[in-house]
Order: sequence, then C-alpha cells, then structure tokens
Amino acid sequence: MSDDDVSKRKVLAIVTNYGVEQDELLVPLEHLRGWGAEVDVAAVSTDDVQTLVGDKAPGKTIRPELTLADVDPAGYDLLLVPGGTLNADTLRGQDSATGIVRSFTSTGRPVAAICHGPWALVEAGVVDGKKLTSYPSLRTDIRNAGGEWADEPVVTDDTRDWTLITSRNPGDLEDFLREVDAALAVSTQ
Repeated sequence: MSDDDVSKRKVLAIVTNYGVEQDELLVPLEHLRGWGAEVDVAAVSTDDVQTLVGDKAPGKTIRPELTLADVDPAGYDLLLVPGGTLNADTLRGQDSATGIVRSFTSTGRPVAAICHGPWALVEAGVVDGKKLTSYPSLRTDIRNAGGEWADEPVVTDDTRDWTLITSRNPGDLEDFLREVDAALAVSTQ
C-alpha cells in the first residue's frame, strides 16, 4: 500500500458472539481506531459479542457492525482474526469466516491472527508453506496443514503473494500491532 494515510484504511475483525479474548479484540480495535482507521467487527449474529479474559472471566461486550454472512471482504484492507479458545474453535466452523479468510489471501491482502485465531486459517487451507506462530497448542494443527510453526512473539510472512502476521497471546500485542501498522503502511513518526 503506497498511501500511508491510515484514515483511508478499512479493517475487518471476524469473531463469534461468545468467547473472543478481550484484549486480542479490543486493544487492536482501539489502537487502529486511534490512528483513524475504520474498523468493523463482524460476528455470527448482530447480538452483542461477549469477550472473555483468559478464556474464563467475562469481559466487556461490544456490538458488532455486521454479521459474517453480510461481509463484503473486497471492501477491506486487512483482516484481523483474534483468538480466545471458544471463539476460534467456533469461528473455524463457520463457512462464512473461512470464505472471508480465503477472499483476503487470494487477493493478496494482509491477514493478522493472534493466539488461537490461526485455527480459521488452518480450516481455510491457507497456511501451507507459511511460517507463523500461535498459542502453542495449535502447533501440531499448523504443521499438519503444511505451515511452519515458530515460538516467537510475532511472525510476519510475506510469501505466496500475501502477508500473514501472527502472534502467540495477548502479551505479544505490542509486537503484533507494530507489524499490523507496517502492513497498513502506518507512519509512526
């Protein structure tokens, strides 16, 4: 992307209505919106999204802008796939979610997934030949899908004509967001 005006950027976050890890959704939303980007949250339904903290404690709720079924992926510059075990496990079973992932990767637009979020990419069949990280329990799934798993705070892989940014957990958000900014060509100066 040649224009570094983030106010012209549109980001799509895909989640289910229950179980997304609070900080893996809300911290990127606040960060990107703080830069002026338009960020839409798409969920299975238009009901509130109940986040969790540590996969257990109830977190904040937010209202999604649209449903997964109503998303036109062509209107967005970057796809954000947050984790949370329950969220990610349910999300990977949604045909609309895996279709959105494939739309981004087949058209060369960046995808940023954190923690358990890469499960949607595994299900979409797009990790073959890519290097990525995730929550450690996904390591075998990623390797079985043809990906190369690494235990690093953030991994950015630009091969196969699209950029994949991945991180392991909420503790890696600073590194993760730095790479998301780079993918959106955000100037931090």
